[in-house]
Amino acid sequence: MKLVVFLGNPGKEYDNTRHNIGFMFLDYYIKKKKISVEWTSKFNGLFFDTIINGEKVIFLKPQSYMNLSGTVVNKFVSYYKIDISDILIVCDDLDLSIGNFKLKSKGSSGGHNGLKNIEECLKTQDFKRLKIGISKNHEMDTKDYVLGKLSKEENNVIDKTYEQLVDVLDTYFTCEFSFLMNKYNKKNR
Repeated sequence: MKLVVFLGNPGKEYDNTRHNIGFMFLDYYIKKKKISVEWTSKFNGLFFDTIINGEKVIFLKPQSYMNLSGTVVNKFVSYYKIDISDILIVCDDLDLSIGNFKLKSKGSSGGHNGLKNIEECLKTQDFKRLKIGISKNHEMDTKDYVLGKLSKEENNVIDKTYEQLVDVLDTYFTCEFSFLMNKYNKKNR
């Protein structure tokens, strides 16, 4: 069983904000793949499950706000007895330019509070990540920037990135993660 976690903040006020790239990508993926979804609420998370490549996959949007994402992830991992190696976290990344993404098999949070909380709750940094670039704005407070709305131009770039990421996520379900990183990380600018 795999758990794919898409990070963001719940509530209309956070729609189309940089920190909600994870939520937005899942919505894009569902629409693109024409997946019929019946959301279920459990452990302060919205989720649905499906079978992909013969394996059950849970798609999860934690509803605890970004900084407490780990509490939700940990409850799903414990309840469903999911191995850490079967978790993929999809989130925004300030250190990557808009339009870029990076796959990582493990590592530090890099200052991302959602990842930091997941590390604390799972007591490991050894979980896979798909990081989607939102760029940095050195003239703005980081909190204001990540909670700021995406411009029309940024959305256009991100939509093109999502098109690529649909292939990345589909490939994730069918191959080794090292292959996935080798195939897609080199193609980033």
